[in-house]
Amino acid sequence: MNDTVMEEIHRAQQLNVGGDRAGARAILERLWETADDALHRCTIAHYLADLQGSVEDELHWDQLALQAFPDLTDERAREYDDTWRARAFLPSLHLNLADVHRRAGNREPARHHLAEARWALGALPADDYGAMIRDAADKVREALDAGSTAPLTPVS
Repeated sequence: MNDTVMEEIHRAQQLNVGGDRAGARAILERLWETADDALHRCTIAHYLADLQGSVEDELHWDQLALQAFPDLTDERAREYDDTWRARAFLPSLHLNLADVHRRAGNREPARHHLAEARWALGALPADDYGAMIRDAADKVREALDAGSTAPLTPVS
């Protein structure tokens, strides 16, 4: 399926990777204003969280990403990419919330979201992406157990 919104999201991610965080954020914020599809809203909010200047703002966008998830169906995810399944979004969504709560010093919500992420890890494919998320879950757990609020390398 040709999905121009997902193409723009991908373009924003490329800008971010290339160092243009402001350009990436501008594209995603513009897309957010008109996004009425669960796949778009979940993805936009998920990526916008990583572009925020404060932990509080990052938490806000991570929460919006998770709030959009219940409306995402496998059918909608497969319309964009036949290999995608909605449930495979959950580990990363919860993991990002666990990490941002950890960095904010909110230990109980961090532990809750880490437990949710770990519970959902079985939905991930046995590929590089799945391995990255599993490894990130271990890193967040270790940092949480150590009482660290320091940033980690990007979670997802």
